[in-house]
Amino acid sequence: MSKQILILVGHPDPSPERLCRALAKRYQEGAESFGHQTTVIDLAELEFPLLRRGEDWQHGELPEVLRPVQEAIRAADHLVIIYPLWLGEMPALLKGLLEQVLRPGFAVGDYGQPGGNRRLLSGKSARIIITMGMPGLVYRWYFAAHSLKSLKRNILAFCGIAPVRSTFFGMAGSSTVRRENWLRKVFHLGQVGK
Repeated sequence: MSKQILILVGHPDPSPERLCRALAKRYQEGAESFGHQTTVIDLAELEFPLLRRGEDWQHGELPEVLRPVQEAIRAADHLVIIYPLWLGEMPALLKGLLEQVLRPGFAVGDYGQPGGNRRLLSGKSARIIITMGMPGLVYRWYFAAHSLKSLKRNILAFCGIAPVRSTFFGMAGSSTVRRENWLRKVFHLGQVGK
């Protein structure tokens, strides 16, 4: 069954040679080869303000430049979020993007209103792909994949997105053979739409 897939490249550096961009491109190629429809949004191409107050998140206006991001999320059956691990977390700009677009009335019910705890993005699934300098097993077992757990539980599940699957690519940049294997893996993930 064909899916509408949003691929969000969460690397703030616009350099075209970034691994996250190569992974996004291969995922897109795999998805489209199987008949899925894709939309790619690259964080590095967006200029937007960061939120500074809770009131801005609850009642402020979404910046116009981010309306296409919300529309792509709304239209998607499946989201793919690809980013590098920076200081143990997603890049701050990616977190800032999620704070802007996943607002009450779009991602969750309006606070203080009946049904304010509704998860408005239910029915969508996600894949999180994280690149990192350390071995993926160290991140998963020693550090307990803490930032991934936070993204899955406190952001995506909070909005109703489930299931959320994850893929780690550790020791990024260490081997051309490893990179080619990763590109093959994401191509296959794109084909199956997961």
